[in-house]
Order: sequence, then C-alpha cells, then structure tokens
Amino acid sequence: MQYGICHLSIIPVRSTPDQISEMVTQLLFGEHYKVLESRKNWSKIKTIYDKCEGWIMNNQLTFISEDEFNTILAVKEFQYVAELISFVEDSNKILTPILIGSSIPNTPSLNVNFGGVVLSSVKPKEKMIKTALLYLNSPELKGGKSPFGIDSAGFVQMVYKINGYHLFRTAESQSTQGTALSFVEESEAGDLAFFDNANGSIDHVGIIMDNNYVIHVNGKVRIDRLDHTGIFNNDLRTYTHQLRVIKKVV
Repeated sequence: MQYGICHLSIIPVRSTPDQISEMVTQLLFGEHYKVLESRKNWSKIKTIYDKCEGWIMNNQLTFISEDEFNTILAVKEFQYVAELISFVEDSNKILTPILIGSSIPNTPSLNVNFGGVVLSSVKPKEKMIKTALLYLNSPELKGGKSPFGIDSAGFVQMVYKINGYHLFRTAESQSTQGTALSFVEESEAGDLAFFDNANGSIDHVGIIMDNNYVIHVNGKVRIDRLDHTGIFNNDLRTYTHQLRVIKKVV
C-alpha cells in the first residue's frame, strides 16, 4: 500500500482516469489518502477523512511513507484553516494559497510555515451558521469543496468539519447520520434538511437557520425559505426542492 498527501491548494478527484470525467470530490491542502491503484498518468485514491474514492493525476500526487502516514493518523487534534484564503510558505519562501477548511499537519512532507488562524477544537453548534455565511455566494460546482466552487453536500460537510464535526461526502450518505425530527418547528439552527428528487433519492442538503430559513447550494450558496413542503425560492416564486427529512446530527 502507498500513501499520499495533498500539497496543492486544490486537487480534483475524478470518477475515471480522464480529465473530462465527473469530479466526485476535491482534496484540499494537507488532506492525506491511500493510493489504491497506479497507472501511467493517473492514480486511484481513497481519502482518509470521508473514504471517498476517485482518480487524481500523477503529476499532482505527493507520496509519503507509511510511517509518516501513520504518524498523521495518530494525531487526534485537528488544525483547520479558519480564513477564506490564506497562505503557507515553504523553505524557499515560496507561497502557496490555501483555502478555508484545509489541514495544517505537522509532517515532513509539508514543511511549511503558516501564520494564519486555525481552528483546533470543537465549536458550539450555534457557530455553524457564522461559518456557513462565509461561503455565501460561492458558485455551485459538482464535487467542489471550496469557496470557489462547492456542491450542497460538500458545503455542509465543510461547515461541520471546520467546527469539529464529521459528515460523510454525499447528501444520501449524510442522511443516514443523526436523529430524524418530525417537524421543521422542532429543528434548530445547525440541523440539516434533506431533499429528494422525482425518483425518491436524496440528492440535496442544506443547513437550517433561525426563523424558517435554510442556507444551501442552488446555483450558488444562498438563503431561502424552508417549510414542510421544501425550499421556496422567492426570486423564482416557486419551490425548488422537496423536503424529505430533517436530521439533528449535533
């Protein structure tokens, strides 16, 4: 088994070893992974944080030793970047931009200096909305996890991650976490609302706010009304998503 770590701001992870294939997720700076398969130009990886599998280009791959990988795994304290955009500096004084939610592991393969703000403890649930608002107006991007492009499941995963809570990568898998609530009125800010498509499959998720609002990704990260039917888009004067279930994860 081989192991790697993300040394760039963002690395796309694709469904097949082809640059035009679907992006299933992204690696952010400092994320580590297992290398499952290697080919001439591509490697199949499995992320450690959320067990997501996909292909990255070999020219964006940085190997680490098994000992280094195990040392990273053994560290229980997390350090996540708290600012939308900041920088790390390597030994040659070269700067690399990194994004909110990136990791800052203390490991030889990423021997960098970082003078920005990091979060390293679990935050109260009420802090989640403040974090979510940092992403407001970020464009929608299938498989994205950054302020420059994000999908609905990636958005809620990152907000929870930055505040010290773990969610899976897709809306469908996230819907298996936590405890179901019977009514919107039972929810509180920071709970999750899940929505299904015409086939009955859960394909969308948002974070509930106070006063029957939800922050979610639809074209961009936006705030809309939420009721027992679903999400009402006031700009379009119509419901855009059908409510399936509300879950309390924290």
